[in-house]
Amino acid sequence: YAWLRELGLEEENPGVYNGRWGGSGEVVTTYCPANNEPIARVRQASLEDYEETVKKAKEAWKVWADIPAPKRGEIVRQIGDALRQKIKVLGSLVSLEMGKIFVEGVGEVQEYVDVCDYAVGLSRMIGGPILPSERPGHALIEQWNPVGLVGIITAFNFPVAVYGWNSAIAMICGNACLWKGAPTTSLISVAVTKIIAKVLEDNKVPGAICSLACGGAEIGTAMARDERMDLLSFTGSTKVGKQVALMVQERFGRSLLELGGNNAIIVFEDADLNLVIPSALFAAVGTAGQRCTTARRLFLHENIHDEVVAKLAKAYAQVRIGDPWDSDTLYGPLHTKEAVKMYLDAVEQAKQQGGSVVCGGKVINRPGNYVEPTIVTGLPHNAPIVHTETFAPILYVLKFKVEEEVFTWNNEVKQGLSSSIFTKDLGRIFRWLGPKGSDCGIVNVNIPTSGAEIGGAFGGEKHTGGGRESGSDSWKLYMRRSTCTINYSKDLPLAQGIKFQ
Repeated sequence: YAWLRELGLEEENPGVYNGRWGGSGEVVTTYCPANNEPIARVRQASLEDYEETVKKAKEAWKVWADIPAPKRGEIVRQIGDALRQKIKVLGSLVSLEMGKIFVEGVGEVQEYVDVCDYAVGLSRMIGGPILPSERPGHALIEQWNPVGLVGIITAFNFPVAVYGWNSAIAMICGNACLWKGAPTTSLISVAVTKIIAKVLEDNKVPGAICSLACGGAEIGTAMARDERMDLLSFTGSTKVGKQVALMVQERFGRSLLELGGNNAIIVFEDADLNLVIPSALFAAVGTAGQRCTTARRLFLHENIHDEVVAKLAKAYAQVRIGDPWDSDTLYGPLHTKEAVKMYLDAVEQAKQQGGSVVCGGKVINRPGNYVEPTIVTGLPHNAPIVHTETFAPILYVLKFKVEEEVFTWNNEVKQGLSSSIFTKDLGRIFRWLGPKGSDCGIVNVNIPTSGAEIGGAFGGEKHTGGGRESGSDSWKLYMRRSTCTINYSKDLPLAQGIKFQ
């Protein structure tokens, strides 16, 4: 993998950056999911490295917070440009280390670039209103300030984009960032940080504004418990997210949680099947079922159930499986051997609970962590396995009769990330968007559950964690708000009409 040198990577790489590169913790080898061959090694952070990095990030924040927001935006714009110049080689690394297909790897880096562009505009717009005061000679102002240090813990499945969503917005708001990526995608964390570090150094601002501490649960726990971490943004499983939330809440800290999803597509009788089949295929099979927005449940009206299943099975049979970096490949491997085991366990449980495997259900006989994209029919809507989020390409296809029951079934799982219906009925569309419709953070019509745009707020409800990242007013989560009353008169009208004589 000599081409990795284009990203400044070697056979062994320091995994800590705080203005200087270092790391005295465990050395971790990362593997390619397509063949389980080793790629390179990363020296992770020890707790001492972490301590030093937090101190340097806090010091760097003092410099960064004093820089006007539009100037911060200009530096973020340069980060986007630097990523743009390395987009293909960085996309190749995402394919190599995470396992997603090359076009998705490049697309993920593009998303970080797009968020940088978005953040540049935002850097001239963040702020609060001047409100009318009921007292004469007084002004009421809403002032927004950066929270300080934002800890960002990201997952293996989007090892570039999720950091981009968080860091670009956090930076223009005036925060310093400390990143801990997934240990299995450490090379990506190092490569991205090298690109950012050069931009910061060229602008003569402290590199520790975007610090990195590669590591596992020990570093993650330290971040969650650390009172100096003013906001902790965590992306990962609901199980670990709950532990993180409790640790942060115990110190009355702030957390932003992006956790699991058990997302449903609902197809009504009047749906355009030319939209349904490619949408269901993309949502269920894209990234080998390892997106938090992957469709895991497909509700079909009983009158079209058999037709859609037959068409979908035919589409599944045509999915081109291969090495992620081959341009013809549409479907790559699962990320780890453990994920393959979880996939097999879920297929077995689905069968035991009454499901029939229409296609897939087996490991593919080739090197790497490849499994067949799988469709299971015949399960009840409330089967335990249907209510379990398995991070794998398994789609449970379920029958329904009427709108009311299927909207209820959409909402009966613990997660509330993404959802979609296919229909031409305008009344139904607005009921779906309304208070008795989908309870998810992403509510779509006639498009898949995945593929969210950066301009909207991304996140979900219930066990998905309630956090919002990327667009709309998500920037507010990275800032603290003060209501300021300024008396520019010579009188002192007190609240509630009280008079001290």
